[in-house]
Amino acid sequence: MLEIRQNLGDCIAEAEREGWLGEAEGLAVSLAAAGEKIAQIRSREERRSSPVFLGVPALLQGAE
Repeated sequence: MLEIRQNLGDCIAEAEREGWLGEAEGLAVSLAAAGEKIAQIRSREERRSSPVFLGVPALLQGAE
């Protein structure tokens, strides 16, 4: 995904150099979406690596 984002940046630079403003704008939308996807992936990875509080088990009242 990071490579895709880099390639989009390169394509945007080329489109702007060539004067393809519509193409550059479309690629910018794709670049923003790639950035959002990368943020989602990183957030998911952070949640997976963080500890989870499962609570304190309740003691059974009638068990003797």
